[in-house]
Amino acid sequence: MMADKVMTRDELAKYNGQADQPAYVAVEGVIYDVSANPAWQGGRHHGNLAGQDLTDVLLEKSPHGKRVLKDLPVVGRLAE
Repeated sequence: MMADKVMTRDELAKYNGQADQPAYVAVEGVIYDVSANPAWQGGRHHGNLAGQDLTDVLLEKSPHGKRVLKDLPVVGRLAE
C-alpha cells in the first residue's frame, strides 16, 4: 500500500541521510525509505546519494534491479 505523501524533488532532496535526516530514494515515482538498510549508511550507497530519483541508476546500472525495493517501506510518491 502506497503512502499518501507527495513530495517534490526539492523536498525529497532534504531526506539525504545527513544531519539526522532519514534517507529516501525515488524509483519510478515511488519514494522508499532506505534509512534502516545498512548498505545506505550515511545516505550513500556505491556512489549514489539518497534524496534523489534513482530510477535510471536502479534500472540501468544496478546488479540487483527492482527486487531490492520489495522490502523497503514506501513513504509516498514523487510529484510529476
